[in-house]
Amino acid sequence: MTELTTTRTKDAGAVGAVRALDLGGGHVTATAVANVREYQVDGRAIVVNCGTRDAYVAESPRRPIPPLTSTIVADTVIGEAGLLLVLRTDDEEAADIGGITGAPGWARLGELLGDRITDGPGTTGGVPFDARIPLWRGPQETVGRVAFDPAHILREAPVPGPEELFEVRVNLWFAPAGTDCFIHNRHEFIEIHTQVAGRGRMQKFRRQDLGTLYQDLPMSPGYTTPDPFCSPGSDGGFVYPWHQYHADTDCVWLAIEYHRLAR
Repeated sequence: MTELTTTRTKDAGAVGAVRALDLGGGHVTATAVANVREYQVDGRAIVVNCGTRDAYVAESPRRPIPPLTSTIVADTVIGEAGLLLVLRTDDEEAADIGGITGAPGWARLGELLGDRITDGPGTTGGVPFDARIPLWRGPQETVGRVAFDPAHILREAPVPGPEELFEVRVNLWFAPAGTDCFIHNRHEFIEIHTQVAGRGRMQKFRRQDLGTLYQDLPMSPGYTTPDPFCSPGSDGGFVYPWHQYHADTDCVWLAIEYHRLAR
């Protein structure tokens, strides 16, 4: 795990942990910010609150960026932050964003899975991933650790119980316009998604069948799915409905994964 480095934020005089991330190429730049007060954001940026407490933009009226949500800000200061990602791209409309897959660390998912495709990755009781799907994944980075009660953060418990420690990992995905990115129902972690460029949808299904769609969440740049899709499982894991990402245009989105550490 690459540690965040302690640095002084621009024009603010506050000490915190700030690190540039390598998510694959120059189309999207990313910075992880931890435990910083008065962090200066120059220009336009997507800010994702990956932590478990509210982050605040230092403007009036004072309003939060709640945990596991995001917003777009421009030329302002984040007054308080537990764990943030700050993303910038010059191509929000995705006119040329497909070039991102040529950067180091990117690969087509079917190539990454290799022989594991026959095991039905991402599904329980369903058909395996189709390697012909034009879905690319960028390099993954670990950005920090957070502690929370999963039942509470997943809205299954009204008040928080004992906290567990999770490692936060992030990576970008790309799919061209019109792609259904595979209906699946299994992850070993809690996952949310943030749209970076283009427009797409996160979708839920009753079965592994496009005709069983029951929820369709449009995603434009700066939007994060409002709640994780999963619920706690009886075995200590996480139970997901059948779901997928669909690309309306050429799209880049960010996956944010919360991996439980050993108890």
